[in-house]
Amino acid sequence: MTQTAPVPSFYAASANTAPERPALQGPAEADVCVIGAGFTGLSTALFLAEGGFRVIVLEAVTVGWGASGRNGGQIVNSYSRDLDAIEKQTSPGHLKLLADMAFEGGQIIRQRVAQYGIKCDLKDGGIFAAITPGQQGHLASQEKLWRRFGYDQLELLDKAAIRQRIGTDRYVGGALDHTGGHIHPLNLALGEAAAFESLGGVIHEHSQVVAVNPGEPAEVVTDHGRVRARFVVVAGNAYLGGLIPQLGAKSMPCGSQIIATEPLDAELAKRLLPEDDCVEDCNYLLDYYRLSGDKRLIYGGGVVYGARDPDNIERLIRPNMLKTFPELAAVKIDYSWTGNFLLTLSRLPQLGRLDNNIFYSQGCSGHGVTFTHVAGKSLALAIQGQTDRFDAFASLPHYPFPGGRLFRVPFTALGAWYYGLRDRLGI
Repeated sequence: MTQTAPVPSFYAASANTAPERPALQGPAEADVCVIGAGFTGLSTALFLAEGGFRVIVLEAVTVGWGASGRNGGQIVNSYSRDLDAIEKQTSPGHLKLLADMAFEGGQIIRQRVAQYGIKCDLKDGGIFAAITPGQQGHLASQEKLWRRFGYDQLELLDKAAIRQRIGTDRYVGGALDHTGGHIHPLNLALGEAAAFESLGGVIHEHSQVVAVNPGEPAEVVTDHGRVRARFVVVAGNAYLGGLIPQLGAKSMPCGSQIIATEPLDAELAKRLLPEDDCVEDCNYLLDYYRLSGDKRLIYGGGVVYGARDPDNIERLIRPNMLKTFPELAAVKIDYSWTGNFLLTLSRLPQLGRLDNNIFYSQGCSGHGVTFTHVAGKSLALAIQGQTDRFDAFASLPHYPFPGGRLFRVPFTALGAWYYGLRDRLGI
């Protein structure tokens, strides 16, 4: 059963006004029924509505309630595994498409924000921060890799240069992605939902899907209604539950924790992040942080495999924040929350079909803000008969977790412990 408790996040507390969207009651018909009103579902639905399709979106709780409205809000290019890993697993033609799309998500977000006037505190500039010389060497290799695929907006930073952009001595260097950036993610989702509705799209909240029945048309069933549609898009990601067992076998929900400070005074905020960039470090179990529109430091990290909510989020995350910014020791934490993302074994996203007219996308593996927008465009084009982008993603192997659902958490946690140990030893 999907959880429905309010999320005590800074994003929920500072969300733009949104209308109440009634639950589905009785039968309905559409060209496309989308399951999930997070970024994947909303992006798909908006692209389809722009193409003249009649689309109904079914959401178990409210728009952006899951990962899309709880994440770090960082616009990060590429995928959780980079293009060199993808190069080994697909054809040259598909690789070219996947490489082009690796840097497209942020462009789609900026276009949506501009076209529909979405107020979501959009800022440019994202930094990858290296804690060790080895990590800086990896960033140098990444810069060459991205340049090989036509992307020249990644600028390497030495220790002095990164110190000018982040007020800490923790890093030996880094890389500035000029087309990276950050947003208020829940307000972006709410803005995209409003844009979709402005084109005649329909969203039903509090409408958890209990069955998807194949056929032409397919039928999507909730407790109080059903939608008959020519096409279905399954976009529940980590909050899909057991609705589609074959998708659950190839993925695992994981929790990430975030805290938000009280608003910082202007001088302190400027000292911590002079250029208002967002930052993620290069550890396997990475930290990420940025300033909100009202100058709170939003700081996240940690992974709980299997998506179990930790007892004390602040106790887990605050020490990491103070390791980076010791001067925040007396600063009050106003908000702490957790949210689930969906991890795949390969850490590459999964797009595919469950039936001829039932599509799915899942497993952003930590790169959801940008990838979901790329996925939405790819799914929408596939439904319109242009399948090249979709086929490129579908060409990537979808591995099940070893040991099945029972052992995926301990096996993955063991691997994370190993890589976490490497982080601590600076290997």
